[in-house]
Amino acid sequence: MTTASKRWRELGVFITFVAPVLVLILLSAEIPFIMSLYYSLTKWNGISKHITFIGLQNFKELFLTDTDALASFFFTLRYSVATIVATNVIALLLAVVLTKTFKLTSILRAAFFVPYIVSLVIIGFIWKFVFSNAFSSLYEWTHWPLFQWSWLGTADLAFISVVFVSVWQSVGFYMMIYITGLQSIPGELNEAAAIDGANGFNRFFRITLPLLMPSLTVALFLSISNSLKVFDIIFTLTFGGPGKTTTSSTMDIYNEAFVNNRFGYATAKSLMFVVLILLITLIQVKFFKSKEVEA
Repeated sequence: MTTASKRWRELGVFITFVAPVLVLILLSAEIPFIMSLYYSLTKWNGISKHITFIGLQNFKELFLTDTDALASFFFTLRYSVATIVATNVIALLLAVVLTKTFKLTSILRAAFFVPYIVSLVIIGFIWKFVFSNAFSSLYEWTHWPLFQWSWLGTADLAFISVVFVSVWQSVGFYMMIYITGLQSIPGELNEAAAIDGANGFNRFFRITLPLLMPSLTVALFLSISNSLKVFDIIFTLTFGGPGKTTTSSTMDIYNEAFVNNRFGYATAKSLMFVVLILLITLIQVKFFKSKEVEA
């Protein structure tokens, strides 16, 4: 076989395996994204065949007059900060405890991970039942005021409820990321530091945590992107209420597209939200990558 025919054969094999993937990516991601750029410049209800090109009017309305979008954005930021901090701190603490060897380690790891594999919609409906019917029954039994509060009916308690359920559902997944990271750290480093007189606090913050940075980068990247995209939990628990106090940016976009039938305007909001998530995650990954060290 000549060199030229060998190259053509290698090119044929490459195209055979890569071309289907490229076509799927184009059909499922690239072409819809390009189409959304066009729809963001139109006035369209998502059903009609008549699409009106209006230029940058949607973006002008979004930045100058849409107070609901601004309120939902601030709620999303507040929710994201609360869930990211709570989820990662609790997951890291659980990982440190569950990397120790004791009888219930495997059972506890499974117990914390199970909520993550259950659908968020199902979890939302379960906790809605708990916050309403189950808490009422507990109040009749214990007479504790805690169970009489309207956990989904007042703004502050609804926010706490949404954050609590989100952390409860996802903490097991992030715990597994941290456990994997902790198990990859050589034990000799901590043993040498202990022999040199370093206490547990210093060993964790000066040896374990710096070497855990790759896991921290991944966990924070996923928790930031997931918290900014929150939808299912809020949709099933509070439906954005009471009022619009727990309406996230994704739910605001959903309402704009499928309740108000303003598909073009909702697409403009979606594009701005995608750009925002992209910027935040890029900054986060770049910052934490710079802090990573090798053993």
